[in-house]
Amino acid sequence: MVFSNRLIRTNKLNFNHKTKTRSNSFFSLKPIYREFIAVQEPIFATPEWARTRLNTGNCVRILEACMKSKSLIEGKRIHQCILKSNTRIDKVVVFEKLALFYVKCGEVKAARVVFDQISSRNVILWNSIIRAYAWNGQYEKAIDMYYGMCDLGIRPNKFTFPFVLKACSGLKALEDGVEIHKRAKVEGLDSDVYVSTALLDFYVKCGCLSEAQALFGKMMDKDVVSWNAMIAGSALHGLYEKTIRLVFEMQETGNVPNSSTLVAILPAIGRTKALCQGKSVHGFCLRRAFDKETLIETALLDMYAKCESLNYAKRIFYFISVKNEVTWSAMIGAHVLADCMREALALFDKMRLEGVAALTPATLGSVLRACTKLTDAGRGRCIHGNLIKSGICLDLTIGNSLLAMYSKSGTLDDATMLFDEMNLKDVVSYSAIISGCVQNGNAEEALLMFQNMQLSVIDPDIATMVGILPACAHLAALQHGRCTHGQLTVRGFASDISIGNALIDMYSKCGRIDFAIDVFYRMPKQDIISWNAMVAGYGMHGHGKEALSLFHDMLRIGLKPDSVSFICLLSACSHSGLVAEGKHWFCAMTQDFNIVARMEHCICMVDLLGRGGFLAEATDFIEKMPFEPDVRIWGALLGACRIHRNIKLGEEVSVKIQNLGAEGTGNFVLLSNIYSSAGRWKDAAHVRVVQRDKGFKKSPGCSWIEVSGRIHAFIGGDRSHPQSAQIHEKLDELLVEMKKLGYQADGSFALQDVEEEEKERILLYHSEKLAIVYGILNLRSSDPIFVTKNLRVCGDCHSAIKLLSIITNRTIIVRDASRFHHFTLGACNCGDFW
Repeated sequence: MVFSNRLIRTNKLNFNHKTKTRSNSFFSLKPIYREFIAVQEPIFATPEWARTRLNTGNCVRILEACMKSKSLIEGKRIHQCILKSNTRIDKVVVFEKLALFYVKCGEVKAARVVFDQISSRNVILWNSIIRAYAWNGQYEKAIDMYYGMCDLGIRPNKFTFPFVLKACSGLKALEDGVEIHKRAKVEGLDSDVYVSTALLDFYVKCGCLSEAQALFGKMMDKDVVSWNAMIAGSALHGLYEKTIRLVFEMQETGNVPNSSTLVAILPAIGRTKALCQGKSVHGFCLRRAFDKETLIETALLDMYAKCESLNYAKRIFYFISVKNEVTWSAMIGAHVLADCMREALALFDKMRLEGVAALTPATLGSVLRACTKLTDAGRGRCIHGNLIKSGICLDLTIGNSLLAMYSKSGTLDDATMLFDEMNLKDVVSYSAIISGCVQNGNAEEALLMFQNMQLSVIDPDIATMVGILPACAHLAALQHGRCTHGQLTVRGFASDISIGNALIDMYSKCGRIDFAIDVFYRMPKQDIISWNAMVAGYGMHGHGKEALSLFHDMLRIGLKPDSVSFICLLSACSHSGLVAEGKHWFCAMTQDFNIVARMEHCICMVDLLGRGGFLAEATDFIEKMPFEPDVRIWGALLGACRIHRNIKLGEEVSVKIQNLGAEGTGNFVLLSNIYSSAGRWKDAAHVRVVQRDKGFKKSPGCSWIEVSGRIHAFIGGDRSHPQSAQIHEKLDELLVEMKKLGYQADGSFALQDVEEEEKERILLYHSEKLAIVYGILNLRSSDPIFVTKNLRVCGDCHSAIKLLSIITNRTIIVRDASRFHHFTLGACNCGDFW
């Protein structure tokens, strides 16, 4: 009660004087300084007073009083009087005290100016300046001061080493720290508890845990600070079990864990999701009354969040009386970890409304991750704009979070612009922009970014490699993919499961299923994704029986298939015409493996039945589906109508698609092709008009081929390529040879009402034929020709390529939008079923 009254009187005093700092400091100083304040104005007018009263003893006493109350303004006045006074005082003594005063008030620059004016400086003064630099983050200056002191022959004492070692820890200056350790041994101070604890902290923060453990083992006298340093080091390096063991050992020696101990171990508990252990620590905090400290409360909140116990985290958050920016950040991060993205953003809004001005990189990172997960580019852009308006510097962490947000939200232009504006980029920055390019269909730009990354001498990590391999797969850039595989092997990443899975997918999509098989069987360990990728690889190459065999192997080793496994398996059956097998495994999926059929499984089944010619059964399957069919289901049936030229059913399906709302040009093109193949040109033209009126534009057929590490792209009738004249000339020659083998252009695939001769010319210059002929002209005769097309290969091209494989005696591989076609000696592995 007395304490409260004192506070009230002090507040009244401050209010009356209008100057809080002046009133407090004035009444806390010694009487001699109150006299000095009262007559400070006449000092310069009456030299007599200065000569009689301003002496060494008074200056020292006044400065000591200023140091105790941290009265910076009054201390500066004393400094001013000393400089202007002609009185004989011992400047070494006074300036030493003055330097210590500035250090005490946090004025390191002023302290250094005074320090440099002192002719004779003792170790205490050197220690004070080194300490000031170390505690103010000016680590290099602290280390330089230490070396300067040693060069002048001043021996460091047991207080010097902890200060300079703190600076070495901050810079992770291992060489300097080791040298200082040697000097401590020379001085016989390395066994001092303060020095050895500082050395322990230094080695831990520099990542030298073995050296720290050796030092800790030799320490005879370990206090709670020493134990905390070792515990924090073990936790920092992810050694959870060792961390907990050290805490038990600490208590066995009679040292009781304090709040610093708990703050060190709680993040380790969170990382390992050891919820029971975390609750035990929480109980200890309650018994010791640590739970009222904001730092402990925030650490507990963060621990519960990482242990995926959002309800416990919420309870702690709402009981915290004083919430700072770290507390809010931890709670927002907890919601993000729990996949409650909208709640995280709502909490961020509430934080801003409550006036929490400081936005930490951790807070912004969590909020931007929520925007990324929700693909809310608008919200993310607003946050970005507010940061710019507030003048907040975008550090590397925030920049990378913004990059990921823009990339995954599909706004690649914004991501690229931000990336170009970033002064500092690291491996995370490049990984984010590369993944963004791949996800947004710009694989060529992703490869270019990867090359720029290598030129910037930034080493890629596993995440970068997992991002770049799909770019190689998308472009069917086999040479780039193989070079990337080589880099992976050199860097020791090839044994990683995620890398192995990406390599299987890449080689499968680049036409080298043999390489994919080799990678699969060389993997030290396969997960379900590995098996799924390999089944899918077999399927897209038309090796349905091999896919089934691999699936049986997976079951044999006891690995349980997931829903994706059955999508891959049913797709493989569809591409190989294995209708009976596909129907069997669809039934087994639900009955034997308790996997509920999804839309994707049903699409595969409709495609399987439709390609096999069972159009009525496919229609019946759709009608009996437990959920409403979407555009993709009807699109699969429409594709089957195109293959089997069932115009009546195709028209009915097309009406259903139009009622649902077409999602793209594909279904318009299919119906138009159905009419064209039947010679119903007016109906085909009407479909194209409807397509145009609804704002859909047909993507032109495009094919590309990789030669000598460069991608060469062609569209139908293309004459823009530098070798266009040679390609067309070679095509004309090959046409003559094909006709000798019985080739006759299939006019039903020339989707225009023109003369037969014109149809032949149109079909001759389809993009896949141009790409194949370019390969014939520029690749060795022993090399297979590998071409990728963005659309389905037409029937005429399929027939023509079979003949080209005979004429040139070469293997030709074509990857279209549906599957792979391997042409050898006039036959295709699809068996004309695609």
